[in-house]
Amino acid sequence: MDSTPARPPAASLPLAEDGYPAAGGVTRRPAGAAESARANRGWWDAAAPAYLAEHGSDLGDADFLWCPEGLREADAHLLGEVAGRRVLEIGCGSAPCSRWLRTAGAAPVALDVSGGMLARAAELNRSTGIAVPLLQADAGALPLADASVDLACSAFGGLPFVADATAVLRDVARVLRPGGRLVASVNHPMRWPMPDSPDPADLRVVSSYFDRAPYVETDDAGATVYVEHHRTIGDWVRAVVGAGFVLSDLIEPEWTPGRTETWGQWSPERGALMPGTLIFVAHLPG
Repeated sequence: MDSTPARPPAASLPLAEDGYPAAGGVTRRPAGAAESARANRGWWDAAAPAYLAEHGSDLGDADFLWCPEGLREADAHLLGEVAGRRVLEIGCGSAPCSRWLRTAGAAPVALDVSGGMLARAAELNRSTGIAVPLLQADAGALPLADASVDLACSAFGGLPFVADATAVLRDVARVLRPGGRLVASVNHPMRWPMPDSPDPADLRVVSSYFDRAPYVETDDAGATVYVEHHRTIGDWVRAVVGAGFVLSDLIEPEWTPGRTETWGQWSPERGALMPGTLIFVAHLPG
């Protein structure tokens, strides 16, 4: 039974000066699946306007950006041939990746836990004229039939925010057809023990890489409003393989030459020194 304090409605989350939900407190402690999903749904509902105002022009309305380093699917071709394929995007946000997939001839389904993000996705469906199906659901409980999609992708989507990555990936494996491919980008695990800063001078270890205790933000009443989970590279490999996938590649994208965007702790200066993203490419047997 989940005994954590109930999260207040998204509309009541106080916002900081930057437009993002303000944290009353920050801690590192265990956080289960229900607590993580509930908190992150509300946080992203409240944060959607600020997040898209800050990053929307970089993400685009119909573009597939894998990571802050600037790697795009149009150049990387990590998904392989997408024309005629049914694709599930997990953690779609405003769904630019799914709209890009639609223009490439795929039949995408864009899934996100946040109604706030999906509301913006619906607006962009209308304004771009590129309509993709939108589905509000937790990544840990995919409302899709077994073996119903050919490809699954997640570009910094739901995976860093779920408590049990293996369980989520097993559900992804369930909805994929035999031989189906999964490609997902996540925070590079080596970012976890270092300060959340784009300044190369802050490249110093301040906590243990092996500390898996989630990062948890709470409001002034102690209710959980945001949860992010840390996994080592080995944890991610075991989660992918443990879900039944064959891991074919691990990619640590280098910073795109000429790219000047600073995105949180990602920056050209820091990106020249160490990776900020881990992308795993895997497929089911058969």
